Amino acid sequence: MENKLVQNVLVWFFLFIILMGIVVTDDKFTTVFLIMCIFAAAVYINNLLILPYFSKSKTLFGLLFLLNSTFFTGIMVYFLIKYSNQLFEWLVFLNLYGVLVLVLVFGIALKMSRDSIQRKHKEREAELMLLKAQLNPHFLFNTLNNLYGLSVLKSDKLPDLMLKLSDLLRYSLYDTKESFVPLAKEITYLENYIALEKIRLEDQVTISFDLKGAFTTEKIAPMLCIIFVENAFKHLGNSDKSQSKVVVSLDLRGDKLIFSCENSKDDLFSNAELILENEDGSGIGLKNVKKRLSLLYPEKHTLTISKNLTLFKVQLILDLN
Repeated sequence: MENKLVQNVLVWFFLFIILMGIVVTDDKFTTVFLIMCIFAAAVYINNLLILPYFSKSKTLFGLLFLLNSTFFTGIMVYFLIKYSNQLFEWLVFLNLYGVLVLVLVFGIALKMSRDSIQRKHKEREAELMLLKAQLNPHFLFNTLNNLYGLSVLKSDKLPDLMLKLSDLLRYSLYDTKESFVPLAKEITYLENYIALEKIRLEDQVTISFDLKGAFTTEKIAPMLCIIFVENAFKHLGNSDKSQSKVVVSLDLRGDKLIFSCENSKDDLFSNAELILENEDGSGIGLKNVKKRLSLLYPEKHTLTISKNLTLFKVQLILDLN
């Protein structure tokens, strides 16, 4: 609201300055002020009451536009004749009419442009909220599956697992409402998730999490890296030559954040595309993180997915500036 008010004030201020430079009368200030009042009335009536008809009936819009511009041009001519003691001339009427039409067209273009920007911004916010809403249940679904498996086995690891899950849910429910969160909190979230997986997998998998750089004031989109980490554990496999492993690293170099996640895999998944499309039958997590990257980091991210016979690797480079 404040931004819109400032924009309106600036536009009318510049128009006032322009008119003060071109109007020639004995009382220039009063004349310009009256013209500004007439212009303002014509523009706001046109934008608020007449412009909505443009999408409903262009004929009706054109008729109302013509009546509005003609009416206020007549008012300007009336005051001009009254205060300058001049006779009515059609040339003066047409000149004022042309100026008013230009002002009205400019006002329409400005309003339509601003409305378009606001609409796109609202659509973007709504889409981000939808994507984030899809991510949280997706992660919860997979984690609850882990809890169920341990409960069936009556594992003594279940209490520690539930505490970790509680911390994860607290973060995902309360700390991710903003578009960007402190990078340090996101790292803690990843640490908790990886610790949870270590409890679940015990010594079956080699798991490492490496941090490089001073993570202080930087911010990042929440739950951005977790999808890749979760995907690594979900599609974890092993070859005959080595033990299964998951290696996660975060490297902060100035304004650049380099995230890397790799996991061993079976020969069953012979190409990266299959892994991306095979997630829960729909690929919700990975598809959404790609969408969020395009929305939140346009031209500021590089996502590389590579694989060989035994290894699947994701590298994400973000410009945090």
